[in-house]
Amino acid sequence: MQHLSGIDRARSALEGGSRLPVGSLPAVVADSWQRCRDLGLDPRSQPRSSVIPFADVNVRREKTAALRRLALAEMQLLHSQIAGSNFMIALGDAEGVVLDTISDERFAESAAGRAIIPGSLWDERLRGTNALGLAAASHKPVAIYGREHYFSCHGHLSCMAAPILNSRGVTIGLLDASCANEARQEHTHALVRMAAAQIENGLIYQECAESFIFAFHPRVEYLDTLSAGLLSVSREGAVISLNRPGTALLAGLPAIIGNHFDDLFEAGFGAAMDGLLNGGVIRIRDKAGSGVFMVCRQIGLRKAVIDAKPAARLPSLVRPVGAPEFVCDDPVIKRSMSEIADATTLRMPVHITGETGTGKELMARHVHTLSNRKGEFVAVNCGALPESLFIAEIFGHERGAFTNARNDGSPGLARAADKGTLFFDEVADIPLAAQTSLLRFLDSMEVRSIGGQKTGKVDVQIVSATNRDLQEMVTAKLFRADLLYRLNAYTVRLPALKARADFAGIVRHLMHELAPDTPITDAAIMRLSMHSWPGNIRELKATLQRALVRRHMDYVDEHSFDNIASGATRDEDTCVSCQSHPLDSNKCREIRSTFRMTGENISKTARILKLSRTTVYKHIR
Repeated sequence: MQHLSGIDRARSALEGGSRLPVGSLPAVVADSWQRCRDLGLDPRSQPRSSVIPFADVNVRREKTAALRRLALAEMQLLHSQIAGSNFMIALGDAEGVVLDTISDERFAESAAGRAIIPGSLWDERLRGTNALGLAAASHKPVAIYGREHYFSCHGHLSCMAAPILNSRGVTIGLLDASCANEARQEHTHALVRMAAAQIENGLIYQECAESFIFAFHPRVEYLDTLSAGLLSVSREGAVISLNRPGTALLAGLPAIIGNHFDDLFEAGFGAAMDGLLNGGVIRIRDKAGSGVFMVCRQIGLRKAVIDAKPAARLPSLVRPVGAPEFVCDDPVIKRSMSEIADATTLRMPVHITGETGTGKELMARHVHTLSNRKGEFVAVNCGALPESLFIAEIFGHERGAFTNARNDGSPGLARAADKGTLFFDEVADIPLAAQTSLLRFLDSMEVRSIGGQKTGKVDVQIVSATNRDLQEMVTAKLFRADLLYRLNAYTVRLPALKARADFAGIVRHLMHELAPDTPITDAAIMRLSMHSWPGNIRELKATLQRALVRRHMDYVDEHSFDNIASGATRDEDTCVSCQSHPLDSNKCREIRSTFRMTGENISKTARILKLSRTTVYKHIR
């Protein structure tokens, strides 16, 4: 409460134009507020935004390709550690320009999420006090909580950023996590710092492939943690790189790139190597007299790696949310699903409708799970059964009951589903002649095999699915009305993928299934959302599989989908006047995509694409 009263006093002074009370703010925040004041920024106004063109973003990405590859992997890990926290993770370059984001869908749709996009610049002179800008300026980790932001409109956010340094201590990138200010996020700040350290260590391994890499620490149990120093030396013993913990552990010594191993440690390089190359942990003293344990993590030229264990990661303090069997965060689906459990308790048949590829069988299996039945889930593809065999497959047959009958007979799928669920897929394809028998079965739940005399009763949950309009088929006398009324006692309607509000969640879920450790950026998901997806989720999955096969890097970004045919994009992604001209339509789609990415801001879209506001308006009206 003391901190809250302090921030209250500080904000009152800031917005009232009076002197800031001493000690009411962390020093880094107070200094930033004063700089913002000196720049004439009004804390009650909206901050100025600056977004560089996408072409320039790609140039910056290329310059930081090695960093970006490692950072996206760590961002993916962070995403899993703080999933469900209404957050966004951003990678920025040394100047504070955002290169990539991976976000929680809820945050991405917020005003703050629409502002943190590739190309956005988070400089203190434009955006006021913010973690990304301060980390870029101070080269130190920074956390800005809630109303510590200079602009009052950012008071609902908490931001944590950490610089990513190269072995010379120069900032080459920034890692930021921004989330709703529902609570102070100290644990998230720790995870961001840890991820930045992991990236820095990864860069040493990546850039020093031909060198020896040693891990060292005063306590042997810390050799496998991010607290350990990493020292890269040439085959002659010259220092090539040193990570931040290593620099701290060797403080006061000439730990400078180009100096020799012998300048830092009492044991000669040759003597140390004798022990290290045997794969063991040695204990040596540095030139200040402090003892450290040391182990070899990499032998030069990548000939071998001795006992190479990944640095231990800080355990997630927010328990990862287990991935559901399928994504169902769309409001339409939620409404349809809200009473399924009650419907199955009352033994009501459940009918699922939706286009091909929308996940009808997954939904049917979910109905089976909610029913808590102990029996099997038995699926019947009605379109694959010949009319002559349909009844026999469902209700079974006795030995020799008809030509080509199985020698030992068959109990039928209805009996196999007893105490479980019987799923009629493509139910519109049930032959008319068989519909009468099925109707009788649904009324009585009694089964009699073809050629048999005995009738048995079964207890099954009926689920059916189709991509066709059964009501139209009833009108055309292709489907029995009374059978339809038995099947659709409770109906679940699955929207087409292009209409789903949880599209981003579906993409991330499929990526987790296909390649759990491969990051996919927000920009990639935006690119995918522009497609019409006539094949729905099945087509999306195939598209992601192709992108994974063809990728050249360890991540998936918007350029991974350049092969999506432009003719498959939604009609509304080009205005009528551009649809017949390929060059104009491509430009039009870029304008409309950027317009959506900027939160439908015409001025910002014009600045990003270096076009006039009139041109933008012509294409989005």
